[in-house]
Amino acid sequence: MKTISLWTVLLTLLGVSAYLIGALVKSVLDERRSNNLRRIWRNFALGISFAVLFLVSWFVQGIAQWETYRLEQAQHGEPAVVSEYIVHFGQATLENWQSEFLQLFAFVVLSAVFIHRGSAESKDGQDRIERKVDEIRTMLRESNGGRSSRKASAGR
Repeated sequence: MKTISLWTVLLTLLGVSAYLIGALVKSVLDERRSNNLRRIWRNFALGISFAVLFLVSWFVQGIAQWETYRLEQAQHGEPAVVSEYIVHFGQATLENWQSEFLQLFAFVVLSAVFIHRGSAESKDGQDRIERKVDEIRTMLRESNGGRSSRKASAGR
């Protein structure tokens, strides 16, 4: 059972990470080819920065958790086993990812469905913008109509 847990955790963590990093690399390469972009950092700094920040913070989390795991094992008089630690670390990481993805998913779905007046993420902002644009169009038509009728009467 421990071997299955270890491989499941390793494949999940590495698979998700590889997919995300691969998607970033593919996106950068596709954009470079389609738009003939030469400067990678200037055009893709945000995505690259987030990817590096993710990997560095994940690595540091692994080091910090290893120390905690090692001390806990020592307190119980048991040896610190790397394979058991990987399962422990994977469980903590996946719980963290699950809560973050759930939070992001809930935010996206709920902000698409519900209104919070004044929020940039809420759909009411778009409705208000469309109303303002319609008001401006009406005002422009009215002011244009006034000028064209004045021009018509001046030409008579």
